Amino acid sequence: MKKHILLFWLVGFLGFSQENSLFDEANTLYNSGKYENAISIYQQIINDGLHSSALYFNMANCYYKLNKIAPSIYHYEKALKLSPGDQDILNNLSFAEQMTIDKFDVVPEMKMTKLFNKIAHSFHVDAWAVLCVLLMCMIVLCFISYYLMQNTKSKRTFFILGLVLILVLISTFSLLNKKQELDHNRFAVIFSQEVSIKSEPNLKSDTAFILHEGTKVQILEVYKDTWSKIKLIDGKVGWVLNDAFKEL
Repeated sequence: MKKHILLFWLVGFLGFSQENSLFDEANTLYNSGKYENAISIYQQIINDGLHSSALYFNMANCYYKLNKIAPSIYHYEKALKLSPGDQDILNNLSFAEQMTIDKFDVVPEMKMTKLFNKIAHSFHVDAWAVLCVLLMCMIVLCFISYYLMQNTKSKRTFFILGLVLILVLISTFSLLNKKQELDHNRFAVIFSQEVSIKSEPNLKSDTAFILHEGTKVQILEVYKDTWSKIKLIDGKVGWVLNDAFKEL
């Protein structure tokens, strides 16, 4: 058994060292201006199952240098998913988005909604779930103490504390649901140079609007694995063929 564990550890270590070596090689090619070659190696690392914000960030930089808008934005977004709030990624993504043709006015978001979403994003789903369980345990303890206490003042204190914890639990549970909802939102980047967004999932239907490569959209639903209903940041909705975009 120990020999098997040692062998497994050695194989993992050698694999990790090899990926690091490839990553360094790709970075050297990038610094030498050989962006296409660097992309090939970065993609090889991804195909081997390694994913990191640095990997996607460097790959996005390569595409940006090659003036390939859609792939650069796509990989910056992938990097951002792994490292939310990273300022370098946000800055480079902003530069890449300036190269896109489509410009939209963002639908204004209420301050309370924005704050609520920000708080929901502050913890992982599992953390919110654990917090809910802890709060429920504390509520049970409060009401057990309420029934066991003989002193009126103590009973009142535990009763009020229990009610407060119930309100906190309701808020925490709402944040858990919001976090799950936000995590399940599906986004994609348009890769076609120009694509007609239809009013219905049918090529003969009216064209609602036109989109160009690099535009980020939200996927609302999929129809027959061929069409997807998408939503833009300005609220516009339409249908697009699935081969026109790449999902994040």
